[in-house]
Amino acid sequence: MIRAEGLSKKLRFKLCPLLFIVFLSPAFPQEVPLSSLNAGPQPVKAGAAGLFPSIYFMDNVRAIRTQEAAKPCYAAQEDEVRTAPEPSILLNNDILAFYGHPNSKNMGILGRYSIEELDARLTKLAAEYRAVSGGRGIRKAFYLIYGTVWPKGEIGIIGDELLMRYINYALKHDILIFIDHQIGKYHPLDSIKRMFPYLRYPNVHLALDPEWRTTKPMKEIGTVTAEEINQAQKAMEDYITANKIPGERLLVIHQFNINMISNRERVRANFDRVRLVHCADGFGPPHLKRDSYAVNARAGNMPIKGFKLFYNFGIPGAGYDNPLLTPKQVFELNPRPYVIMYQ
Repeated sequence: MIRAEGLSKKLRFKLCPLLFIVFLSPAFPQEVPLSSLNAGPQPVKAGAAGLFPSIYFMDNVRAIRTQEAAKPCYAAQEDEVRTAPEPSILLNNDILAFYGHPNSKNMGILGRYSIEELDARLTKLAAEYRAVSGGRGIRKAFYLIYGTVWPKGEIGIIGDELLMRYINYALKHDILIFIDHQIGKYHPLDSIKRMFPYLRYPNVHLALDPEWRTTKPMKEIGTVTAEEINQAQKAMEDYITANKIPGERLLVIHQFNINMISNRERVRANFDRVRLVHCADGFGPPHLKRDSYAVNARAGNMPIKGFKLFYNFGIPGAGYDNPLLTPKQVFELNPRPYVIMYQ
């Protein structure tokens, strides 16, 4: 496994020089530098054990419903109805996403096609996954880079008008939205709080990418601590609860190198309203992809796994998967990933 981790780190640094140019120049006219936020770290309180994944098997759901039906009649108050937990998105579905920045062809497929064309391509790919899903549904998603790291760790934030164009289209077409913050020189807690207002839209979920938590992007791999991830989850859950946002929301944390999350075994995944997804990032041939995923799989305290694949768009020097794993091969990973994304 040490060999696999080393290889993964080595391959990831064979990134395209053109991608570095993207970061060196403010290529996104709708982005503005993010000023420092004042909110500091908040203490993390121990919570009740999480229910995922056993609660989401239908036999358990039916048993719980039977128990509830046997209880004396009770009329819930209005606030209880409005804030009652809803079934998890992952109850009977996997999530399939296209990843990238709408203003950059070099940062993923999302920047290479119109929203309508992306939807059509994603629908076709979803059908391929559905055919081998074992009866589970496939939820489509657009995965947008919300905060892009610049030199010295500054962050460019995607324009609100552009982001809302994707959110509104997705609302009309039953598509999920993930917005991803690359953190840069800022604290993960400050970074995630910057995205909280978009949680008012029922299809929006959040992500943090520790790779870019650095003041030297493209020169060193960033890192976050388990405590910082727990703080981000606690703040997200508190916001959801305080604003009476129904149901749960997903928070994706990326990792392709063992050092990207320090004290990884201390990360909590048992919050009631935040469902943590631990995503295996990194490109390479199939054997290296599987080895990298196996390293993430060792973190049993984060049981919900994600998996990222990289298209080859012919960008000189850019990393990609060669060949891409097929949908069947992706589902054969152990444990099976719940969230799959293509960059």
